[in-house]
Amino acid sequence: MKTKYYYEIIFNMILLVILESCWFDKTKPNVVYMPDMYYSEAYEPYSDPYSNYKKVKQIQIPFFSKEKTSSLSPVKGSISRNHSFSIDRKNYKNIIQNPLYNNHYEKKEITIKKGERLYQINCSICHGKNGDGQGDLVKNEKIFGIPNYKDRDLTIGSVYYVITYGKNNMSSYASQLNEIDRWRVSEYVLFLKKK
Repeated sequence: MKTKYYYEIIFNMILLVILESCWFDKTKPNVVYMPDMYYSEAYEPYSDPYSNYKKVKQIQIPFFSKEKTSSLSPVKGSISRNHSFSIDRKNYKNIIQNPLYNNHYEKKEITIKKGERLYQINCSICHGKNGDGQGDLVKNEKIFGIPNYKDRDLTIGSVYYVITYGKNNMSSYASQLNEIDRWRVSEYVLFLKKK
């Protein structure tokens, strides 16, 4: 008789553990061991700042109450990071005007000055300070075949394309230079070609 009673108690305990661990609404867990570590105090982008799990502490910020999001809208007039310039992306060679000027982003003198700095950091080690293809790596015979800009038929679009996607031994610089900086370097390359 006693063994039947023990089996019944053990069965009930196992059943209780199974039922306790089964919680059907996974968005609202039944028991959380350490809620301050499980749920982040910091805001996640585009998340609701008034979460369901915190009943005690409510953050009252007037900016968030309208949109119910922790992210604010971008400033009016800001430029998107993706495709910020309306250009013909299929045929870069036909681009002869820098889109920084078309969008009144900055003046040509400023673009060339900033482009020179970026060129000296990223390009001059191979292409040379004057764009003659005689950089330090070429002089030390580490790489060969770097062209002189004056010998090439270049447009600003073709230079931008090579900086973005690479060509021959030159790999892409899209990860090192953002879109605006690539246009600046392209403008400076054409400045060196005309020099």
